[in-house]
Amino acid sequence: MTIIGVGTDIVECLRIGQMIEKHGEQFLERVFTPQEMRYCQARKHATEHFAGRWAAKEAVLKCLGTGWQKGINWTDVEVQNTFEGTPRVVLTGAAREIAEQMRITQWWLSISHCRAYATAFALAASRD
Repeated sequence: MTIIGVGTDIVECLRIGQMIEKHGEQFLERVFTPQEMRYCQARKHATEHFAGRWAAKEAVLKCLGTGWQKGINWTDVEVQNTFEGTPRVVLTGAAREIAEQMRITQWWLSISHCRAYATAFALAASRD
């Protein structure tokens, strides 16, 4: 296994809450997939979960080394959860194409949050 990229991000939950309050559905639909919205909205502290997914998307893009360039949309990076609750990365569109070009075959993702902050760490690797 070869490590291709490492990324981390931290965001204030209040900032994400303000974006949701100010821009509503338009913001949510631009940044999060329908599955991510359902997951977060079903949680007691939904804003913290939205912030965690925001941080995770940023961390994944740092692994790719692209930022929000090269035609990547927010929804090209999706955070799903396994049956056990472990977060996992699912890429579509331009993000998937870039990951394939980089020969990324495995992702590890960790998300943590509290009332004030959400943070995420991502690691991208390829099988040798």
